[in-house]
Amino acid sequence: MNERIEISSIIMKRTLGLTLVLGAASFAFAQQKVNVSGKIVDQQNQAVPYASVTFGNKANKQLSDATLTDEKGSYEIALVPGNYDVTIEAIGYKKMTNNRQISNAGNLGSFKVEAESSGPLTKTQDIQGVTIVATTKPVKVEIDKKTYDVKSDLTAIGGNLQDVLQNVPSVSVDPDGTVSMRGSSNVKFLVNGKPSALLGLDDGANALQSIPADQIDRIEVITNPSAKFEASGTAGILNIILKKTTKMGFNGSVVGTLGYLPRTSLNTNLSWKKGNLTWFLNGGGGYTESKGKNWTNTRFTNPDSDGNIAKYQISESKNISRNYNATAGLVYDINNKTSMNVSGTIRTSDGENHQPLNYTYFPATGATYYGLRSSDGNSSNTGIQGDFGFDRKLDDKGQNISLSLSLQRNQSQGNSLISQSTKDVFELSNITDQNTLNKSIVGKIDYELPIGENSMFNAGYKIDNNNNDYQYAVQQKNAGDLDYHFLPRYTNTTNYSEVVNAVYAQFKSKIGDFGYQLGLRDEYSNINIDYKNQTGFDDKVTKKNYNGIFPSVFLSYNFAKDNQLLLNYSRRINRPRSWFLVPFMSYSDNQNIFSGNSDLNPSYVDSFELGYNFSKKKFSFNPVIYFRNETDDVKMTLSYVNDPYLNKYVFLTQPQNLGIDQRIGFDLNYTYDPFSWWRIMGEFDVYRYKTTGDYFYDSPDPQNPANMITSHVSYDGTGTSTRIRMSNTFKFSKTFSVQLMGNYRGAQVEGANNSKEMYFVNLGATKTIWKGDGTIAFNIQDIFDTRSRNVIQTGNGFTRESFMQWSPRQFSLSLTYRFKQGEKVDQPKRKKDINSNDQGGEDQGPPM
Repeated sequence: MNERIEISSIIMKRTLGLTLVLGAASFAFAQQKVNVSGKIVDQQNQAVPYASVTFGNKANKQLSDATLTDEKGSYEIALVPGNYDVTIEAIGYKKMTNNRQISNAGNLGSFKVEAESSGPLTKTQDIQGVTIVATTKPVKVEIDKKTYDVKSDLTAIGGNLQDVLQNVPSVSVDPDGTVSMRGSSNVKFLVNGKPSALLGLDDGANALQSIPADQIDRIEVITNPSAKFEASGTAGILNIILKKTTKMGFNGSVVGTLGYLPRTSLNTNLSWKKGNLTWFLNGGGGYTESKGKNWTNTRFTNPDSDGNIAKYQISESKNISRNYNATAGLVYDINNKTSMNVSGTIRTSDGENHQPLNYTYFPATGATYYGLRSSDGNSSNTGIQGDFGFDRKLDDKGQNISLSLSLQRNQSQGNSLISQSTKDVFELSNITDQNTLNKSIVGKIDYELPIGENSMFNAGYKIDNNNNDYQYAVQQKNAGDLDYHFLPRYTNTTNYSEVVNAVYAQFKSKIGDFGYQLGLRDEYSNINIDYKNQTGFDDKVTKKNYNGIFPSVFLSYNFAKDNQLLLNYSRRINRPRSWFLVPFMSYSDNQNIFSGNSDLNPSYVDSFELGYNFSKKKFSFNPVIYFRNETDDVKMTLSYVNDPYLNKYVFLTQPQNLGIDQRIGFDLNYTYDPFSWWRIMGEFDVYRYKTTGDYFYDSPDPQNPANMITSHVSYDGTGTSTRIRMSNTFKFSKTFSVQLMGNYRGAQVEGANNSKEMYFVNLGATKTIWKGDGTIAFNIQDIFDTRSRNVIQTGNGFTRESFMQWSPRQFSLSLTYRFKQGEKVDQPKRKKDINSNDQGGEDQGPPM
């Protein structure tokens, strides 16, 4: 009996073992991969290089895989036999998905992809964001924004954000770095959809030059933002979207630039994407020398307090700056529904400047005499930013929730040694020290709920907490003094804190060819300013609290394919910049003083736009009629006042809430491809403006300077102004292109301020080398050396004309090298989450 049991046991074990072996063999056979190949072509059967080809296994996602086509549009991949959805994505072409049954090794033939509706200029290769030949329209128009493709701008290669913005639709950049949209400078900057202390500095061109052009993917121009965006920035929002990897495997590029005035930079972009993990590292540095020229010519109706009837000053400054930047981060897909991202950025800069101010005085009686105020200074800036994001898909129907947190810290320091003399006799010396520390915390949560096939509901909350500490000190040593002493009024400390809480809700839908989007945003602002200086008399604590309701309405109607009418409205707020509210007074030029104004209130604007979008293969245009009405408009006033602490009269520039600013205009953006080798892109903006405002201040009587009178300056003005921008891109071969860009801004008179016209021309050229792995770029900024600002200001008893040229003509030569253009990986390319950070809370508008 026991023997039978033992025999039975042996038979069962051997049978089970044989079953497992056969099962394993069967499983191994079932998992055996077969090699398949194919080719991706366009509608003209031309190869599409570097296209992403993803094979999604319908039965088991773990068996999915992906690859890239080579420069001939071909691919090869090993797959387990089964049923696959084949998804093809390529820049400049519509996404396409086909289903294929993979049974045996072999060639799947050619998949045809269709060009985007905007229509390409010609076939191209786009590698790591550097354009070899222009592919699609540079400007994409959507229901609530325009998107500018930076890769199409040949004149900005090797440059920085300031160079890029010169070509962006509806945007103008002054020589000192002031950015305006349709004539208004109240522009809000975002980086990847979030405010950034690294770019939110009130530092003009220096802030814009901190981001290399090679790290920018695109710029979203939002002239009438929806409720999903923060309400600040009455002129609109510029959302700077930095590059992110979209290719599998390891990718990278290095860009080196040499230029004149001496200008060198080296930047690299590295990324690695495999399976659930993506990491990236961008960084570099640069050295720049620049020269600036400024002059001011002032004429008095009667002699001033020093007996002069005119005064002329000129400065030709020299500046040296060194900047370094590094950004690292990773994105991890925890599963198909959950992902997280974390990144860190550091930017540092330091520099030296030499600025001599030469004065020429013209007295009412006596000979002309001269003066000199020479300044030598040093400056440094360090900014650090950390970002964390969490995205969760709540179901398979598109319901999503997104959380983000940004911690930012920025510190800038500067000091100057100033020497002043008159008639070649030493008069005084100053030492100035400035230290600014900014800390910010920005947190937000966004929720997205699809309703049916054509509707979407969005809601969210955001908190923006800013804390700024300003320290400014001025010491002076007069002729005959043994040591320096502090100037009490100009030595001060300020703490500025601002907290903005916001909630919004938005609904968008489509009924036939009619689309609409309705939104409402509420923002509550809490501002505290604690100012102290050494006089003991000017100390001031200011508290401001205000709540604002900001509606937005967007409507669209499709007449036919690529033929769309757009109508929208939004209400916005312009909160005064922190240093506009801080009453400290600058002292680099003791005859021209700038002071903040803690009594400033926010401005509000109601903005309307009616636009039309028409696009065909060779031609597209987007005309827009717009109207803006801004109340409590902030203007820079200029007055000639007595400074009791300096015991002399000075020109004081100070922001004031004055009247209204109305603009009605016509803005036309267009592209035209006359031939396959020639593309024209342009913008024409003409607007009628009306400004009102009256400014009163105490000043010396021109007839009797010993007496004080109340002076009145009117900022009422009406007129018409224009902005014209045009670029021509010529493709001389598949690897060589040249771009010529011209920019013109018309004159504008606003009562006491008369801004003269400004124009300049840039040139850029690119040549692809090393079979697409390299690009040489050459550009000239401001070919004719005409980019400058000229303003005439009038006041009670004086007229002053000012000229500024931030930098003269510049040349640069850049070399880009790209390597590892996407290696094959073992996991499919995942679908981009709609709440990812580079979306920046943007709205795509209702389905059109």
